[in-house]
Amino acid sequence: MSQNPGNTADATVLDRLATRIEASRNSDPNLSYTAKMFARGRAKIAQKVGEEAIETVIEFINNDRHAIVSESADLLYHLLLAWADAGVASADVWAELQRREGVSGLVEKASRPKA
Repeated sequence: MSQNPGNTADATVLDRLATRIEASRNSDPNLSYTAKMFARGRAKIAQKVGEEAIETVIEFINNDRHAIVSESADLLYHLLLAWADAGVASADVWAELQRREGVSGLVEKASRPKA
């Protein structure tokens, strides 16, 4: 989050966005980008997640803070869209992050089942 003390933005916006995505799922695809993405299917949603991730990485490499913020917002939107399509609630992801809180990344990774 921003270091601006007057900034009231926080991560709850992600839960509100997830709710709006679900509410728009069956809207008219001619009027709603979200409905259009659902209508285009999982492969298109996955493609958009990948595109936005790559664009975020490019802006990170370019060290363009404004573009990183913008592309990150696009990435998070499309990731939430993918979660919704897969039936994954944001609360499930938050619970997993909470479960991992305070655990070394190396320890957590080592505890995963081997493929």
